[in-house]
Amino acid sequence: MNDDNSPRMKRSAKRRFAYAGVGAVVLFAVGALVADYNLLPFITGPETRPSQAEENARIALEARKELAAQRAAWQNDPKAEAPRPPTGPEGYFQPPQEHEIPDDEFGEAVRRGREIFFNSGTNARQFVGNELACANCHLDGGRKEHSAPMWAAINNYPAYRGKNKMINTMEDRINGCFTYSMNAPDSSSGGPPPPGHQVYKDLQSYFYWLGDGAPINEDMPGRGFPTPDETDLGYDWQRGEKVFTENCAVCHGLDGQGQKDLNGRYIFPALWGPNSFNWGAGMHRVNTAAGFIKANMPLGKPYSLSDQEAWDVAAYINSFPRPADPRQADGKMSVEEAKDKYHQHMDYYGETIHGITLGEGATPERWERFVKSQQAAGMSAMNQP
Repeated sequence: MNDDNSPRMKRSAKRRFAYAGVGAVVLFAVGALVADYNLLPFITGPETRPSQAEENARIALEARKELAAQRAAWQNDPKAEAPRPPTGPEGYFQPPQEHEIPDDEFGEAVRRGREIFFNSGTNARQFVGNELACANCHLDGGRKEHSAPMWAAINNYPAYRGKNKMINTMEDRINGCFTYSMNAPDSSSGGPPPPGHQVYKDLQSYFYWLGDGAPINEDMPGRGFPTPDETDLGYDWQRGEKVFTENCAVCHGLDGQGQKDLNGRYIFPALWGPNSFNWGAGMHRVNTAAGFIKANMPLGKPYSLSDQEAWDVAAYINSFPRPADPRQADGKMSVEEAKDKYHQHMDYYGETIHGITLGEGATPERWERFVKSQQAAGMSAMNQP
């Protein structure tokens, strides 16, 4: 018969108690080592945390879902709270995601407009006289705040514009972008799309879709380009050369002529010269360019330049030849006459810099002479291999 009080059983119980005690000490020691030397990731694997971009995308998606829910509630009950604009973590409007493009005729127009926006030189070639695309100034496909986002523009037209002193529709506004930023006078058609052209309809469809849920006639946060505070030193293109060399040349080239991919398509646009915007484009104004640069450049490093650096590098970029202002050519004006009529703002139009009078227009012949003269003089801006 077994006897629980036998000496053998008592020894066995003591051994089990001792083993348990040793085990506890070992576990404690291992736990202390793991904690002291942060070894947990090596045991459980690396902790997976969403990136900031992924987190922002999640918040944007949730905001769009909330908008859909508010719309459904309002349609079922007019006394329910009206839908609010969907906003992201920084408070800016959140346009719809690409997968939300409707699968119908309107969605087809949105997709065509999106393709024109990103690849203007391919999908609207006959109206583009340089190598730029809409997306070069309106970053992230017209979605990014402080980069003249289209969701903030579409619901603010028709509007009066001082530039042409008349009420402009969105079609008029797009016409202006083709005429000046895309330098349409040098395109194969010799001008922007004619009134009512399908290009306008497709682009406006894309903008209208981006503005889904945005309020009408509101000056929304993130609209347009910001303007940096003016500095005591003002702006100076010679100071800007150093800023450009250190921050911009890696993408746009030391000669400012941009860079192409293996297929010959520009991945970084030309900032001056015959393949860039003309002297009528808004970006030739130093204050406009400074605002864009401050909020968006270098690419991926917004607001990394000081106000002074943004002003100076904007001045440098706009101190070189570019295509003529179409209003000057149409009116057969001299540079001096065009300066008096159209260029009473922050720019270098009509001034002589780098040995030439800015505003004369960078025709191929003038541009070739300019490049050779700069290379002969040993100017760094035009000595890129």
